[in-house]
Amino acid sequence: MNGRISATPFFSIVIGVYNDWTPLDGCLASLAEQGGAPTFEVIVVDDGSDEPAPESIRHWAESYPLIVSRQAHSGVASARNRGVQMSSGSVLVFVDADCRLDSNCLAALSSTLATLPKTDCFQLRLVGDRKTFVGKIEDLRLATLQDHLRQSNGCIRYLNTAGFAIRRSRVKSDGFAFDPAAVRAEDTLVLANLMESGELPLFATESVVEHSVSLSLTDFFLKGIWSAYQEGRTYDVIALKGVKVRASHRERLSMLLAMWKTSKEERIGSLACCVLVARQSLRLLVSFAYRFLRGVAQHTYLDKVFWKASSPRRI
Repeated sequence: MNGRISATPFFSIVIGVYNDWTPLDGCLASLAEQGGAPTFEVIVVDDGSDEPAPESIRHWAESYPLIVSRQAHSGVASARNRGVQMSSGSVLVFVDADCRLDSNCLAALSSTLATLPKTDCFQLRLVGDRKTFVGKIEDLRLATLQDHLRQSNGCIRYLNTAGFAIRRSRVKSDGFAFDPAAVRAEDTLVLANLMESGELPLFATESVVEHSVSLSLTDFFLKGIWSAYQEGRTYDVIALKGVKVRASHRERLSMLLAMWKTSKEERIGSLACCVLVARQSLRLLVSFAYRFLRGVAQHTYLDKVFWKASSPRRI
C-alpha cells in the first residue's frame, strides 16, 4: 500500500489492473494533470499480475494519494469490488488502465454532480486515440454508440466502466457491486440492473476519457470475437431481467449509415468503417453461435431428463 489518505477525498478513482503496467502509467499521468479538480484518491487493484506494480507506478503517490493493492487473480469485477471496499470518496469513478482522462475531466464531472444533486450515476464521454488506425476505428465505434444511444433527457442507454461514476450514497443504499461471475460485459449487467429499476446513467458529455487501444489490427479483431463469446453468459442473465440493452436491427442499421457518413466527412476513410463493420458482424455471428449451441445443449439435457423420467423402471 502507498499513499496515506489524510482527509476524505471527493473522488475515488478505481482501476483494476492485470499485466497492464505500461498503459496504467499513462492513465496515472493523466490524473496528475487534472486542472481545477476537487480532491481525489486513486486505488489500483492488481488482479494477480505476473509481476507486482513497478516503481514507475508507485512513484505517482508523490502527486496524489495512491493505494496499490494486490489480490489473487479473480477477474476485473472482483478487482473493482475490492477497490470499492477500500475507497473513501464521496463519488466513485471507474476507469480502465488503458484510459487517459482529459485534463478537465474531473473538474467537469464535479460541476455536473453539483448541478444534478439527485442524479447518482454518470457515464463519461469516451473517445478513441486517433493517432493510430485501430484508435480511429475505436473512436468511430464509441462516437456512434454514444450518439445513437443517448436519450432526449440527457441520459444514455449505455454503460462502460472505462469511464463511469456513481455516488457513494447510492452504493451504500443499493449494495452496489459488480458480479464476479460475469467474465465480460459486467458493466452491461450493471446497466441492466439500473434499467430494471427504471433508471439510466446521465451522459456527462464534458467529462472526456480517451480509451487507448494498443493492439494490432489482428489482435483487435480476435479480442472482439473472443469477448463476444465470453459475454454470452452475462447476456443470459440480462435476458432473465426482461430489459432491452442490445441495439435493435433498426438501430444497428442507423448506426451503420451514420458510421459511413462520419468516415467520409472526417476523412477517416471507408476502410476504417469497413473494418469496424466486419468486426461487429463477426461479433454478432459469434453471439448467434453461442445462443445456438446453448439451445442445443439445453435441448439435449432436457431430452435426457425426459428419457430418464419416462423410461420404465427396472425391478
